[in-house]
Amino acid sequence: MEDIEIARAAKVDRINKIAEKINIDEEYIEQYGKYKAKIDLKLLNDLKDKKNGKLILVTSINPTPLGEGKTTVSVGLTDALNKIGEKTVGVLREPSLGPVFGVKGGATGGGYAQVVPMEDINLHFTGDIHAITAANNLLSAMIDNHIFHGNELRLKTVVWKRCVDLNDRQLRKVNTGLSNEKNTKERMDGFNISVASEIMAIVCLSENLNDLKRRISNIIVGYNEDGDIVTAKDLHAEGALTVLLKDAINPNLVQTLENNPVIIHGGPFANIAHGCNSVVATRMGLKLGDYVVTEAGFGADLGAEKFLDIKCRVANLKPDAVVCVATIKALKYHGGMDINDIKNESIEYLKIGSENLLRHINNLKNVFGMNVVVAINRYNQDTDLELNTLKDILLQNGVEMSLVECWGKGGEGAVDLAEKVKKLTEKESTLTFSYDTNSSIKDKIRSVCKKVYGAEDVIFEDLANENIEIAEKKGYGKLPVCIAKTQYSFSDDPKNLKCEGKYNITIRNVEIKGGAEFIVVFAGNIITMPGLPAIPAAENIDIDSNGNIVGLF
Repeated sequence: MEDIEIARAAKVDRINKIAEKINIDEEYIEQYGKYKAKIDLKLLNDLKDKKNGKLILVTSINPTPLGEGKTTVSVGLTDALNKIGEKTVGVLREPSLGPVFGVKGGATGGGYAQVVPMEDINLHFTGDIHAITAANNLLSAMIDNHIFHGNELRLKTVVWKRCVDLNDRQLRKVNTGLSNEKNTKERMDGFNISVASEIMAIVCLSENLNDLKRRISNIIVGYNEDGDIVTAKDLHAEGALTVLLKDAINPNLVQTLENNPVIIHGGPFANIAHGCNSVVATRMGLKLGDYVVTEAGFGADLGAEKFLDIKCRVANLKPDAVVCVATIKALKYHGGMDINDIKNESIEYLKIGSENLLRHINNLKNVFGMNVVVAINRYNQDTDLELNTLKDILLQNGVEMSLVECWGKGGEGAVDLAEKVKKLTEKESTLTFSYDTNSSIKDKIRSVCKKVYGAEDVIFEDLANENIEIAEKKGYGKLPVCIAKTQYSFSDDPKNLKCEGKYNITIRNVEIKGGAEFIVVFAGNIITMPGLPAIPAAENIDIDSNGNIVGLF
């Protein structure tokens, strides 16, 4: 059965019953139909004195283009912990329409480890990403309207881009203002995908509605003729943008196929943003459950690094355990095996590719101080010889492994992982960051590139040098850095999978995100508007005469 068929056949509880499971009174719930709801942020304030549960972070090795099942393992682990009697809440990110209609598909798990209603969550859900897109583009409209009506702020350079939540490479670079109307200024511009918008990052890092408004006020929209920063507050835009986001800041409650609670909120990409669900959703989960399972995007070099260096630093959080997800196919892929052949057994490629996994574990343990267990997301083509070989490699390196089969078995397929994670959370862990925010911007970048990515050196191009100097002169030098690079490699080259020998990281630009309060650093040829593949998933998505969606995965 396809994921969508499994999800459609499931016995789904009404959302008020799921809320009751974790003691959320109906006064805090705004239902969006029968099976999804918004949770009022007032609940978080009313629970402020309640003891936090334990936080479990799920991350992964560098993925293949199809992903390694990180969300599937997160959902399976949530079900498994509940199965062994632990009150557990999953806290995940919202899917973006870009991957849904592109190559990777949705982000609601898979098989019998899914969150539902799967179709709603993967498509429009409760409208959060639409609200973020509207807020982003309202700011763009207000910028150009201000210029049209006289440009009192003397804007010379506009750095704020419009966005759309689809993969559309044609919008990477566009020429705007071609109507020839009086006072309309022609400008080379471009679009971001919505999940790379600073508005998305702001929603995910804000403490409450007031903090959301404060951060929006500080968004840098451009520079005036004197080189001074112009912000959203200068345009008097913060109030209207906050109004558009007043519901989007409230987390969403849904459930797993086994009727366990999951909070889904926020969805910044991890290779071009900070890649974590919202701070308010994580904090809410910690107040409602004894255990919280959350995830960070893409590989641990991107998602986990940003979760720890940015989100944990900002929100004063610390994981009690980390699960690093890997697959046999991805390990063979990183060993140099052609992606079309990775279904075939190969111990040679597996052994070479296991270095990728060991490097991630080393980072999590020795750079960040985390307690780690490896979860092998099992596929049907994995052979006993391959699994036993990997188990031996991990044992030789003092790493505990759990074989996870939650895709086919639901929570039952992750019980061993749940038991090991529960035991791991009883050990003391001390979170250490990979850099000190008081260091210079360049030193922070070098620290991540050398400690986490394993680079020999960091090369800064002229534009990056220029904008780093501006950022430090304008008072933004103490912000964390959010490095945007490929998710497929420790390096900035997506084709350098093995990362053998010496390699450098090239930094071509940086951007100040005054509202999100971090510096985005562009490494290699990373782009903020993805494109569709030769045969996008959209070609196989349809709806039948009975109104049933087909082809969504």
